[in-house]
Amino acid sequence: MAAVLVTVAYMLLALQAAQPGPTAQPAPPARTMVVSVVGTNDLHGHVEALPRFGGYLRNLRRVRGKDGGAVVLVDAGDMFQGTLASNLGEGAAVIRAYNALGYSAAAIGNHEFDFGPEGPAATPLSPSDDPRGALKARAAEARFPLLAANLTEAPANLPVAWRNVRPTAVITVGRLKVGIIGVTTTGTPRTTIAINFQGLTVTPLAAAIAAEARRLRKGDAGADLVVVIAHAGGDCRQLTDPSDVTSCDKQGEIFQVARALPTGAVDVIVAGHTHEAVAHRVAGIPVIESYSGGRAFGRVDVTFTLGDGAALRQRPRLLEAKIFAPQTICTDGPAGTGDTCGDQHYEGAPVVADQRVAAVIAPDVKRAAVLRQERLGPTVTAPLTRDRKKESPLGNLFADLMRAATPGADLAITNGGGLRSDIPSGPLTYGQLFEAYPFDNRLFTVNMTGADLRELLAQNLSRGGAIVSISGIRVSARCEGTAIVTSVVRDPGGAPIGPDEHLTIVTSDFLATGGDGLFSESVQGTGHGEGIGIRDAMVALLRARGGVIGGDQPALFDSGHPRISYPGQRPVRCAGAR
Repeated sequence: MAAVLVTVAYMLLALQAAQPGPTAQPAPPARTMVVSVVGTNDLHGHVEALPRFGGYLRNLRRVRGKDGGAVVLVDAGDMFQGTLASNLGEGAAVIRAYNALGYSAAAIGNHEFDFGPEGPAATPLSPSDDPRGALKARAAEARFPLLAANLTEAPANLPVAWRNVRPTAVITVGRLKVGIIGVTTTGTPRTTIAINFQGLTVTPLAAAIAAEARRLRKGDAGADLVVVIAHAGGDCRQLTDPSDVTSCDKQGEIFQVARALPTGAVDVIVAGHTHEAVAHRVAGIPVIESYSGGRAFGRVDVTFTLGDGAALRQRPRLLEAKIFAPQTICTDGPAGTGDTCGDQHYEGAPVVADQRVAAVIAPDVKRAAVLRQERLGPTVTAPLTRDRKKESPLGNLFADLMRAATPGADLAITNGGGLRSDIPSGPLTYGQLFEAYPFDNRLFTVNMTGADLRELLAQNLSRGGAIVSISGIRVSARCEGTAIVTSVVRDPGGAPIGPDEHLTIVTSDFLATGGDGLFSESVQGTGHGEGIGIRDAMVALLRARGGVIGGDQPALFDSGHPRISYPGQRPVRCAGAR
């Protein structure tokens, strides 16, 4: 009987073992989230482009809203300087538009310092004037922070801490914390009016970024995504393959910064300053830059895994980053007022201008339009074109006008970087002149010897950047061994200028106080302000002159007989020179 019971027990156990157990369920797929980092740079006051940009942005936000993602909108600096609509309010129109567009942060660029104190004066006129007054006023109006992690202020030499200006910002999108770091180019002290920058110092970009990134990442509640907005840039000619950097200027400032950063310190860099395009992976970091003037915007889509179930307790993890080439913003229709951008589509929908943005800039656009159409008298018979790298009709015209406005000056020198827009054929208007020279610089005279002048011209020819424009002299450069040697004669007349001859040179307050590093400190010390705005002086002369002006007039520009002749192309490199 006991044997039977044991047998039955074994049979029951075997039967139980044969019953199918609960079916194993596959683990649910991990949840993901896409963050589109949209970057703009170097708007330079072209607010008319912003309603259309708002249409692209609305379409992208709609898509990210449907898939549970987000858009982070940032700017890499030089927002204000450049157009009547912006400059008349010292950048206030840009801030209103950026508020309406929903920016998360913007970097401070070198030209953010150009307006100086609040009001019409571009530089302090009394000890009570704040040389950063206009910039501070715009920062206070912004509903997003302005970032400057590598700007320090005397006497404590700590990062600037003006109202709504700080090194970094942190925003939250869904479960993600996004840290944003802002920096500006080391060239800022030389590329704005020096007196407006006094007391400030630019520290090395990479060191400032690395330090702030460590702080942002620190701890369990640290940033999941770190974005750098840098008013420092590069230049790439091929934009179809982000991994191919063979067409890029690898010595560009932002490329050097990216290579100097610790691995994993930052996830995306939005660059600016050079007005060129970048859409590449540099030292593993997606870097984007999108020309200037509101012509385009950049984008990087960053995908995170959020996990599921127990994994939701873990930190989000970055899976991939997709880099887009700069997206050109359409320009058809009346400026800032068009209902649509023609037949342009973006993210599966027509691009419709954002009328909220159009409304906030409308008063500025209207006021600027009245001034823009004011005729100055002369008719332009052939376009007055600009060229940063070589002599141009526009540069020569401006130098001629500056010399004519300063009786007693032997010659005029101005910088090619100050030429911002060509002047087309037709009746010359105030708006065309303004946008060709939007800076509120004043006439300044300095004194130097013929030998100093020759050295200045040789240095300008031997380095990159903008060429100078001259009036009252002609220059011939040649190589003697490894050195560039220049000969200078008066124009007209052709009388040689000797090395010991003392000369009075009219230039801009920007150059005369150290801008572009053109004049030595000893020459800067001889400077004297004329108290006259350069653009105002040019307007008065043009109104009195009338007649015709043409970029093809030999007295203004003759490619066969240039005012500055030199071997090859700039930068001039003599045989054997390093």
